[in-house]
Amino acid sequence: MIDASQEDLLNDFATYVSPQKVNMYRLMGVDIVPGRREGVRVWDWEGKRSWIDCRSAGGVFNLGHRPPVVIEALKRGLEETDVGDHLLASGYRARLAKRMAELTPGDLQYTTFGASGGEAIDFALKLARGYTGKKGVISAVKGYHGHTGLALAATDQYSEKFGPLAPGFRRAPFGDFEALASMVDDDTAAVIMETIPATAGFPIPPDDWYPCIRQLCDERGVILILDEVQAGLGRTGRLWAFDEWGAVPDILVLGKGMSAAVYPLSSATYRQHLQSFFDADAFAHLSSAGGSDLACLTCLAMLDEVTKPGFLDHVRAMGDRFAAGFEALREKHPGILKRWNQRGLMIGVVMANQECGPRMVRALAKRGVISIFAGYNPEILQLMPPLIIQPDEVDEVLDALDGALGEVGQRLGQGAVSRSKHAQQT
Repeated sequence: MIDASQEDLLNDFATYVSPQKVNMYRLMGVDIVPGRREGVRVWDWEGKRSWIDCRSAGGVFNLGHRPPVVIEALKRGLEETDVGDHLLASGYRARLAKRMAELTPGDLQYTTFGASGGEAIDFALKLARGYTGKKGVISAVKGYHGHTGLALAATDQYSEKFGPLAPGFRRAPFGDFEALASMVDDDTAAVIMETIPATAGFPIPPDDWYPCIRQLCDERGVILILDEVQAGLGRTGRLWAFDEWGAVPDILVLGKGMSAAVYPLSSATYRQHLQSFFDADAFAHLSSAGGSDLACLTCLAMLDEVTKPGFLDHVRAMGDRFAAGFEALREKHPGILKRWNQRGLMIGVVMANQECGPRMVRALAKRGVISIFAGYNPEILQLMPPLIIQPDEVDEVLDALDGALGEVGQRLGQGAVSRSKHAQQT
């Protein structure tokens, strides 16, 4: 541990990393420097307070903080290997890619690894463009795919901050198939979607959304890319979120949880026929840190955990426990809590207005829960606890939500009025 106080480290962060971020941390009530971390909890630098982590860095901490089995895998790896040379064959990369082919449906066979989700999205879009010889890409309004090159061009709003980006990118409203279909033309290389859009607050698409897109892409020779950087690896109670709709992509992109909380890794797993793009140049895409030997070892340990019998049953059970709690909270706080978007432990709590999200983050932090509001829809509180969360910990989060909803409702002056209206209606 660094020998310094939390306040000294926050000041250093403001002076040498970002004063704007520290200002925001203070406003949101999360002006802490994490010190000890274990399971679903993190402690402040000085070990005085702890919080249940319901952000999980977007799924990085699917197995909680410092998962023992993954740490042991990394320790063993450090005794025998290092990151490896990305230009040479790797037994660790080969074994992980084989495992991905075994776990994914259809003819998803080949995997190219990166170090971040944005890098894997860039690769997927490059492959789609290279294979089809077309440049057009359709993504979603309020979709988010990362801050690197092509990923940024496919991302809504953020891309506008950095000037002209790659041409050929258009956006369709998420869930509106007719609008999306009308955009597909002879120059469309790919449709890319977050299976469940994270930064939009986890909206759930219509039941026929992905089956219709799959059929459209097949008919028009378009590559379907599904971004499960946050939604994959068991988050929804299924190993792959797209299994909820039975539509298999041409390219599946993963990140965050692939790192198993200890070593950065991302991946793009794609169908057999797309590999022919590399016939002319096997080294058309390179990544010095992508699929390092140590990262592959830790990821294999993570996959062993999430595929154990009963693991996904537990995720679904904890999701059901949250849903039952939300029903009770909506009855108690009808003026604030409107509804929730949910699959498993991917939960967006939809509230009365855009003031609610930031206020709830602060109110929950006071009650020992780390959360975040949806960047595109601040009225939605995002909850993504580690998949290993236990029933008593779910109840602890629900108790904190109860107190936070009461506080925010009172501050917004809506709590008593809404309860009165609700009583009249019933």
